[in-house]
Amino acid sequence: MTRALILIGGTVMGSGLLYVQAAQRLGLQPITLSSDPSRYDNFAAKGVEAIRIDTDDLDALISECSRLQKTYEIAGITSAADSFYETVGKLCRHFSLPGPNPDAVQQCCDKYTQRQLLAASGVPIPAYRLAANEAEVEGAAAEIGLPVILKPAAGSGSVGVRLCRSAKEIADHTMHLLRGSRSSPRILVEEFAEGRHYWADIMGSAAVAIGTLDFDRPPHFVYRGCAYPAALTDEEYEYISHVSLSCLRALGLGWGPTNVELRWTKRGPVVIEVNPRLAGSPGPQMVQLAYGVDLITAHIKLAIGEEWDLPRRHSHTVAARFLVADRDGTLNWIRGDSEAAALSGIAEVKFYVQPKTTIARKGDYRDCLGHVIAVSSSLPQAEAILQRGVDLIKWSITPQGAAVESSSSSN
Repeated sequence: MTRALILIGGTVMGSGLLYVQAAQRLGLQPITLSSDPSRYDNFAAKGVEAIRIDTDDLDALISECSRLQKTYEIAGITSAADSFYETVGKLCRHFSLPGPNPDAVQQCCDKYTQRQLLAASGVPIPAYRLAANEAEVEGAAAEIGLPVILKPAAGSGSVGVRLCRSAKEIADHTMHLLRGSRSSPRILVEEFAEGRHYWADIMGSAAVAIGTLDFDRPPHFVYRGCAYPAALTDEEYEYISHVSLSCLRALGLGWGPTNVELRWTKRGPVVIEVNPRLAGSPGPQMVQLAYGVDLITAHIKLAIGEEWDLPRRHSHTVAARFLVADRDGTLNWIRGDSEAAALSGIAEVKFYVQPKTTIARKGDYRDCLGHVIAVSSSLPQAEAILQRGVDLIKWSITPQGAAVESSSSSN
């Protein structure tokens, strides 16, 4: 009987496809269960069975997996996205498969509960308050002091996250969040922790790598670029690793992947977010290019109960740049990927969108049109190669109602 890996949901920035490809390299049949398979880049991958199903209906998922067991040996169940990871844990428990603790995942994905547990364990975090209406948000911001970060208490990819420096910005973004809430509103008001942004990649209870991350166009948090390894002293590396691993103990994590985002402030590393998953693409590709460590394959091996390890096979410097939309409208064309990929030192060029796509900037990960990755022996060299590659990529977006299209580079 063919062994299968069940993948719940998907990701639109590439990790889902990486999981599919890794499963196939391990001799597994990838089967994706998603409410809309056509949204994800793993939908068109060769040899993938894509099944449309309501991923919020646990009973329906159990029934579908039971049906698949008549044809396949289900070796494991996992996901590339934390929004499905609690469900993955419940399915794994039902079918007696290795998997994450769904209770730990649930409390980690609730940002307010996450903050409470981290604070109770002494993990350094920004000051925070939970609010449900405009008056509570204003009161929390006054207690914490401007500027503050406003964000939904649940979600990922910087969706709904905004830096507010004035009472008007707070009022405007609060109304935006309240209008977008489908249930009882829960808004997290946080101190703005200023400092260099880092993320730590963890598998099991081992810190594998630490990279840097920066953002484009404040007050929003749209990804601009990232790099491995972070320029840290041994002492700083150990400090960030210690704080990151302390998050696992506080939140009951430690099975499978975890991604911890931090800022190095005047009081040292402060935890901004803990995600019970791998970093999104291109994070896993960058770790593999930098160290020869395949985090996705290790995660799948863990999910199917096989032995895994993460030995470093080499050490390179890897830098990536996200291609960020500069205006709203219709994407007429985007090109230059072949020319950029042909440059020595460019490891990957990927577009997330196709021509004729409607571009409506949200101030989060959805504003990214693609990414470019460069590899070299030092960060200045990697960044120089990266810039040459990025300069070759152009696109054209026609603003809504405009008679003449306008072109833009990715700079």
